[in-house]
Amino acid sequence: MPQQSALTIVADVRPGETENLKQVLASMGDGVANEAVIDFGALSGVHFARFLLLEETADLRGEPLPASLVYLSDFDVSAGAHLQELAQFPGIDRLFGHCDGYLRGPPTVDDRRAYLRTHRIKEQAVYVNRPGRTLQRIRQEAELRDALERFLDARTPDGDAPEVRAEVQRLVEAEPSLGWARDPPEGPSFLERVRNAAHLVGLPLLLLLSPLLLPFLPVFAVLLRRHERSDPAPHLKPDDRTVQELAALEDHLVQNPFTAIGFVKSGIFRRLTIRVVLFAIAWTARHVFNRGSLAGVKTIHFARWVFLNGGRRVIFASNYDGSLESYMDDFIDKIAWGLNIVFSNGAGYPRTRWLILDGANDELAFKDYLRRHQVPTRVWYSAYGRLTASNIANNERIRNGVRGDLDRGEAERWLHAL
Repeated sequence: MPQQSALTIVADVRPGETENLKQVLASMGDGVANEAVIDFGALSGVHFARFLLLEETADLRGEPLPASLVYLSDFDVSAGAHLQELAQFPGIDRLFGHCDGYLRGPPTVDDRRAYLRTHRIKEQAVYVNRPGRTLQRIRQEAELRDALERFLDARTPDGDAPEVRAEVQRLVEAEPSLGWARDPPEGPSFLERVRNAAHLVGLPLLLLLSPLLLPFLPVFAVLLRRHERSDPAPHLKPDDRTVQELAALEDHLVQNPFTAIGFVKSGIFRRLTIRVVLFAIAWTARHVFNRGSLAGVKTIHFARWVFLNGGRRVIFASNYDGSLESYMDDFIDKIAWGLNIVFSNGAGYPRTRWLILDGANDELAFKDYLRRHQVPTRVWYSAYGRLTASNIANNERIRNGVRGDLDRGEAERWLHAL
């Protein structure tokens, strides 16, 4: 069974090339990607993808950081296969040709692939709504639902639920294009199960050593409270122009992209804390929050956390359903503590207590913080822009209900899903 992969590519823009690169990105979309420069729809198994520009800035010590071109994607094939397909597009030259180290002259496909591979950055943590649910499966199950709805709309509205379901089963049995629905979804291979099991026991084994760390917990607590009391936490509002620019790029589809970047607070304490936190998130996202819910938030399709600039900055990117306002409210209402654990290590975050308290519960300060750190995402691709995570899960329930035996109550609930 294909497992979803994430790819993050970051390349520094050459001095004086930022405005030219902005023009290329502007030609590729205005909130949703078109097929100019890169045809994302031609790439195998891509769920979501985006290009974005990180503007030139300075770090917390005042050291300059160049502008950077960033590519993020979520897909079903291997990273190597994805890079090979991406490198086929001459449009890569128009984008990364503005970046340091890109080859002069007409690069070959191998040249492009080598450059992209060299600039790949490992993600610290990745969240997938339902691992193993491929793009092909999502599209097939959406087509199944559409076909069944057309069938039910055309038939005489009588018969009880088991009888109607039996008619649907006969339709699926007779229709060659729906034959795949008679089989259960493909599960993970033996090797994939072994790898996952090995990863699963890693953190528990580490926790078995935790008694050795107990003497350090009081020290951590003292240092944490000292930092929480002294770290600056100004409530700064985003300017109106920034808010308007961001809003203009949102709500073109039922989903939206979110991209934000911020500096990790100075000092070894915060750098170590964020690394431990993201290690824990990577484990829980893989083994705990892998059934369509990130600690109660069910609207996220994919998300990632990535260190940039030697760990001085963290970029967070997600693909989610609905508006940004509802997205932020969902997090605040359900997992403010989780936001605090991660983002409280970022410079300027609302003040927290004991790592999990306060912080995001200051709703206005938190929302202003996110808007100020949000990156405009003009070039964003979704392979199924009309489907929410809830739609996709419901389509899976419909597909599963076509097979096997259901009692009357189960058949009624299944029919109601249609």
